[in-house]
Formats: sequence, C-alpha cells, structure tokens
Amino acid sequence: MADQLAVQRTMISAYEDGRSEPKLLTLKKLSDMLEVGVEELLEHDIEKLGRRAIQKRKLNILTIATDANDNENITMVPQKASAGYLNGFADPEYIEELPQFHLPNLPKNATYRAFELAGDSMLPLIPGTIVIGEYVDQLTNIKSGKTYVLVTQTEGVVYKRVFNYLSENGKLFLVSDNEHYKPFEVKGEDVLEVWESKAFISTDFPNPGDKKKSLTLEDLGEMIKDIQADLRRIKG
Repeated sequence: MADQLAVQRTMISAYEDGRSEPKLLTLKKLSDMLEVGVEELLEHDIEKLGRRAIQKRKLNILTIATDANDNENITMVPQKASAGYLNGFADPEYIEELPQFHLPNLPKNATYRAFELAGDSMLPLIPGTIVIGEYVDQLTNIKSGKTYVLVTQTEGVVYKRVFNYLSENGKLFLVSDNEHYKPFEVKGEDVLEVWESKAFISTDFPNPGDKKKSLTLEDLGEMIKDIQADLRRIKG
C-alpha cells in the first residue's frame, strides 16, 4: 500500500493511528485502490452500515444500434432473449441481432430499450406487454416509487416498482404491483443496467367494467415498513 500511495511505510501507521491525515491526492489514490468513493471513505461507517452502492462503479459503455441515418434505434429484448441479454448487453454484435424499431413522440436526447414482460407480477400489465425504458446511467438517480426495468446479476431482467435505499444500506427494494408477489432486495453492486419505464405496448385493451383494485404508493410504502420491521425483529 505504501508503494502504491508513494509514501513511507511509517506514514501508513500514522494514518491508521490518527497521528497524520493523508493529503487529497493520497485520498484519491486510496479510494481508487479500495474501489470506493472518497465520500464513502471519509464519512460512511462501513463496519456498522455495510458498503454503499454509490461507491465507485466501473464505467459502463452502453451499446446501441443505429439506422442508416445514424439515428438511434430502440432495441427490443424479447422474453426468450432475456437470459442471453445478461451476457450480451455490452456486445455490439449481439445487440444488432435483436429486433430494432422507432417510436414517435419520445424525447430525442435519451437512449431507449424495450423489454417484453413475462409473468403477471406487474398487473394490470399482462405477460407479453412491451415496456420501453429510458437509460439511467447512475443508480442514485432512481426515484422511489417509479417503475424500472433492472438488469441484475442475481435476479436477471426484472420489471418492478423500485424504492431507493442506496444511501442507507446500499440496496434497492423491488415491489410488484400484484400483491400476491413478495417484495425483495437487490444490492446496488449487482445491478448492471437501469431503464426507467416511459411507455408500453400491449394487445390487451382496458375494459371500463373491470375495476381491479390497484395498490397505491402509500400502500406499498406501508408494506415496506412492515417488512423492514419484521427483518429487524428476525435479526434481533
């Protein structure tokens, strides 16, 4: 560590004992070595609260497809391709093989991707519905209560309502609009891509006589509080 920081070995002991404080350049080198943000290194109690998801993240290069006029296409990820997408999302050749299309009336200053839903966890959107998401480059930009498509190492490609607890415990809380499915947590470091839902395409037309009860954000918030209280009791 002393060699990598370009300081004397005795200086490392001085840092540990509190007899000396590293200079800003040394702090930057140290945070790079430990792969954490400077803010986390200085202010976050890792021993008590665990690692934060807003630690330094490797830069993701987003692979996109364009048409003959160099306009971005919307790449569609069908249900059958979702498993392969985990390995191929950064591969230009893989992305080019997926279906491409355009949609009018979407802002031009963003990148979009379409994902075909599987299962009924997000009713009233039925299986086969295509959700169009706008790329979110920073996890900290996730807004609690909004719906997102998350590409994760642990859960695969999922479409859920997300509650952001990254600054507290480094995790995202994922909730289904269908109350028969249990919420679950995902670590920030396991998230590969985030797409904020902006539109959807469905062959299912709404029936005015079908008055299914839908959960409100207040209902979901209370559910999360109850689950977190249960987890604290179990840990206790």
